Amino acid sequence: MVLTTTSIRESEESLHCTFASRYVQEPLPKFKIPKKSMPKEAAFQIVNDELMLDGNPRLNLASFVSTWMEPECDKLIMSSINKNYVDMDEYPVTTELQNRCVNMLAHLFHAPVGDDETAVGVGTVGSSEAIMLAGLAFKRKWQAKRKAEGKPFDKPNIVTGANVQVCWEKFARYFEVELKEVKLKEGYYVMDPAKAVEMVDENTVCVAAILGSTLTGEFEDVKLLNELLTKKNEETGWDTPIHVDAASGGFIAPFLWPDLEWDFRLPLVKSINVSGHKYGLVYAGVGWVIWRSKEDLPDELVFHINYLGSDQPTFTLNFSKGSYQIIAQYYQLIRLGFEGYKGVMENCVANAKVLTEGITKMGRFDIVSKDVGVPVVAFSLRDSSKYTVFEVSEHLRRFGWIVPAYTMPPDAEHIAVLRVVIREDFSHSLAERLVSDIEKILTELDTQPSRLPTKAVRVTAEEVRNDKGDGLHQFRMDTVETQKDIIKHWRKIAGKKTRGVC
Repeated sequence: MVLTTTSIRESEESLHCTFASRYVQEPLPKFKIPKKSMPKEAAFQIVNDELMLDGNPRLNLASFVSTWMEPECDKLIMSSINKNYVDMDEYPVTTELQNRCVNMLAHLFHAPVGDDETAVGVGTVGSSEAIMLAGLAFKRKWQAKRKAEGKPFDKPNIVTGANVQVCWEKFARYFEVELKEVKLKEGYYVMDPAKAVEMVDENTVCVAAILGSTLTGEFEDVKLLNELLTKKNEETGWDTPIHVDAASGGFIAPFLWPDLEWDFRLPLVKSINVSGHKYGLVYAGVGWVIWRSKEDLPDELVFHINYLGSDQPTFTLNFSKGSYQIIAQYYQLIRLGFEGYKGVMENCVANAKVLTEGITKMGRFDIVSKDVGVPVVAFSLRDSSKYTVFEVSEHLRRFGWIVPAYTMPPDAEHIAVLRVVIREDFSHSLAERLVSDIEKILTELDTQPSRLPTKAVRVTAEEVRNDKGDGLHQFRMDTVETQKDIIKHWRKIAGKKTRGVC
């Protein structure tokens, strides 16, 4: 018997037809690396076909992350994709570009640095790493002060709103910091500055405000928070600072609302994080964290590494990472300039308005997002007794749209919304098409039997004997309880997250 095998040389030969080869007839490896090689054409076709089942990034309206860049920047990215950013001595220009980006952002956020003075900041892997670094800096400064005063330093906490992104929970859990959350309420889906300041105590390392909530895009009132916290610090002798999570809004507010005071113009704001891969208009994943001054970043957290022949100061949670995000960010900053960024953000707001007006005209939804904030359109169904926003979201998938549906955090869990993020590549015509598709879905759902269980759609009845005592009964609809039942049901079958929607 003659056994035939495919050699590496044979596997590298071009195929006349990939779909006629044995490589598309055999099950794909899922648990073990295959024993033999396959031609590059076959490998490409197989992986490419698998990826066809992913959603279209341009139609992913759940994500704040940029999904389009100019071809010229794509070329820069591909030419630098093999550079390891950590090799600063080998790639000194890339390091210089990062420093330029830090300086530009520091000035954009009104950091108290001179025109030729180097700002304090670093590029990160998204805002998650940036938040971890800022949180660590606050924790270490608080611990050092408590130690010097001879006071306990084992129970630090951070005060936030319940609408914070999940990375704040990760920081709290990973670095043993209590997260004290200000609960939300119906109609007010951001942190209440007054309630936040009430929760501050001597163990609070900082108060975290959000410039652009992931739930509704709304900006929190950082200026009022600064005023109230300054007053409390004066009364107590504490010096509790503020961190601004500007992951989404940091590249929006300076261009659309330059007079809005939320940044380093406020004395208690000591650090700011922003996502370059969101409205910084760069592909995932690049973020930035900027400190007010060198005094706000403890030197003990900065490592000096002798790597490949040079001293490299570094303050990051990771080591190796790609250089292309930094290069792409610098390209966007000099390519667009202030004028260009302003134009992009104005277009996003205009398209958000088109979508808002179209949804409002249907008369079926309530808009919960705000005009001032990240260009996000969040809206809830006025009547969820027959179908919910989760079903609307599910049906939108048929048209290619990815629109998330989720419930609000405590204490507004009974409110469920759909949310559309308006990015640079979401045009006026796409907004009109989305409105048209939503209308089609509502018309279709109106004619279908309800998928909700009887208990979830029931009208809560309250038996009340009237004054005449004639045995008649009155019934009222407890809309809040009904809504809670519906949301509870859809959580079970849809498995939706209630926070961290980005």
